[in-house]
Amino acid sequence: MGIDIFSKNIELNDPLRVFIEEKIGTLMKYLKGDGIGIRVEVSRPSKHHRSGDVFYAEANIKMGGKLIRATAENRDLHTAVTEVRDELQIQLKKLKDKKLSSRR
Repeated sequence: MGIDIFSKNIELNDPLRVFIEEKIGTLMKYLKGDGIGIRVEVSRPSKHHRSGDVFYAEANIKMGGKLIRATAENRDLHTAVTEVRDELQIQLKKLKDKKLSSRR
């Protein structure tokens, strides 16, 4: 199980790749089993914003037949990735609670 990172309209350098792997890697405690894939895309939707750069981050987690998806837009790329991680964490906690309550 690895994290696939893609970029569009920005350069994906090593510090950015390490940052994304660290942030999204914290979700591994919720993900157990085989057949799990994580895809993260960071981009700048357009190159012509007048009021500064706007960055977009999206993450998709495939768990068996389920897809968990989170997106965020922000002026700072690191903040957008952090927002995506937080949203995914909330969704994974809900999914885990549903599984636990269905067992009872």
